[in-house]
Amino acid sequence: MSCSKYMPAPVCLIENDENGRLCVRKEAKDILDEINEPVVVVSVVGLYRTGKSYLMNHLAGQQSGFALGSTIESKTKGIWMWCVPHPNKEGHTLVLLDTEGLGDVAKGCTHFREILYIYIYIHFTRCCYSLMCCSYVVELAEHIKIRSTEAADDEEEEEDSEFVRFFPSFIWVVRDFTLDLEIDGKKVTDDDYLEFALNLRKGVSKKIRDYNLPGECIKRYFPSRKCFVFPFPANSHQDMTRLEILQDQDLAQQFLEVTGHFCDYMFVNSDVKRLKGGHIVTGRLLGPLVEIYVDTISSGEVPCLDNAVVVLANLENQTAVQEALKVYQGGMEEKTLPISIEKLTCEHQKFSSLAIAKFTKRSFKDEKNEYLKTLEEAVSMCYTDLLEENKMASERKCRDLLKNLSSDMSKRLQDGEYSQSGGYELYCRDRDAIVEQYRREPNKGIRAEAVLEEFLKEREPEANSILCMDNKLTENEKQMNSKFILEEKENAALLKQKLKEEEEKRIESEKMMETEKVRHEDRVKQMQESFNKEKEQQQQEMDRAIESKLKEREEMLKKGFKDEAYNLKEEIKKLKDEKERSHGGGGIFKDYVMPFLLKSPYFG
Repeated sequence: MSCSKYMPAPVCLIENDENGRLCVRKEAKDILDEINEPVVVVSVVGLYRTGKSYLMNHLAGQQSGFALGSTIESKTKGIWMWCVPHPNKEGHTLVLLDTEGLGDVAKGCTHFREILYIYIYIHFTRCCYSLMCCSYVVELAEHIKIRSTEAADDEEEEEDSEFVRFFPSFIWVVRDFTLDLEIDGKKVTDDDYLEFALNLRKGVSKKIRDYNLPGECIKRYFPSRKCFVFPFPANSHQDMTRLEILQDQDLAQQFLEVTGHFCDYMFVNSDVKRLKGGHIVTGRLLGPLVEIYVDTISSGEVPCLDNAVVVLANLENQTAVQEALKVYQGGMEEKTLPISIEKLTCEHQKFSSLAIAKFTKRSFKDEKNEYLKTLEEAVSMCYTDLLEENKMASERKCRDLLKNLSSDMSKRLQDGEYSQSGGYELYCRDRDAIVEQYRREPNKGIRAEAVLEEFLKEREPEANSILCMDNKLTENEKQMNSKFILEEKENAALLKQKLKEEEEKRIESEKMMETEKVRHEDRVKQMQESFNKEKEQQQQEMDRAIESKLKEREEMLKKGFKDEAYNLKEEIKKLKDEKERSHGGGGIFKDYVMPFLLKSPYFG
């Protein structure tokens, strides 16, 4: 379903309820639940009345949508969401989030910047330098934790250095810029201007430390930075107060050009949202994720990336098990019973493999195969039930078939046609014809021979009675010879029938073993591919963090900050050591998956 069909305009995502607690609007959550595409999240934060909503509307490709205001009162309350098809990435959804402006004295809520930090990891931050001098960026680490364990001081510092692995790019937008972009008399770019603004001052006084702290935090937390300098959007004060209704021809040409460059950059460079560990986030995952963070903040706790991923993984893996089981059940329920054991086991192998593929595609962080085991057990129970149903269906069909085939024989018996000399031979001929016709009938299922054997055993007293009557009508010698020959013939027929049944059971057992072996090999292959992909993503996260820290250390060395550079060197070493341990060890697949697989009788 196209996003434009159900989102003609933004809706409120997070607001305060009647008791003042943060809550997620059901309308917005329902919209996210319907989006199965990967999402690219773009969010905006900054001072109120600085034009944030105007830029977000342009990212949506619309003139209006997010509320614009013409007075000092901020129009946006809470966090508003607008989901639109991504203009550059087919099969992706662009999720735009506009938050109420910071610094509006009329607002009663003080939680929204925390939600923004935690929920979207600041995929796009727009602010002026005066905001950066405030405590919001400095306090960022207080609003989010990477790990779930309570760490010691050195572990907290190590965690602090890991933010760069999971945070996105930092984009700084400067409004109404009237100065020349020059530093020391030389023309510079917008990005140069940002780096110049983030330069650290030398000294140890409290005033200098306070000045340096916002810049240090921005460099520490964000792996890359970008700046856009916007001129005045219009020439007159009157036009400035009615930007929402102005057409492009009424705005300054240079302002429109920068707006176009800004939107193009965002469309090309904004990455798909991923969880810690590299799992791609869809709209369906984004909804529960925001609920987790909102509930955590409302309870007074500090949200943690590890905990959020674990909770989300449990929810998603439970759903993955249910959806995978539906794939298996749906495929197997289409079969008309009874069918042969060969076909049933073949279909079982086919749909159980499809179920595992469905589970693997949606599940993540099932590191100890707990949910995979749950799926395997559920599939096994379904298969056991199907085997029993197939057996009962076979038995019903075979009994009905024999009843129909023997109806004429029963009528002859009732009419006394076998109660004469030579009647037993006639009886055996009719019975053998029934058996022959029965065996020619297709699709009887796995109980065919067993039911036939029961049928013949049930007829034994009847056959013996006819034989006795026949013998009484003949000479004693004929009776003795006939009885011996016929009994031998009867025993041979029963033995042959018994051997057929045992052979059928052996074939059934071999087919089931072969099917399970194929399923096991398929499962090993799928799980290996899944864990290799996750490990590759973790390596990329580590590379990203190391590259950012190396760049920051080089900058510190150039500017003479030796102590800071030394600290960064230690952080880089820890990151490299962690990468080496992760790369060199067997990891999750060796520690958890392989022992699980080795328990299978089909391994190897």
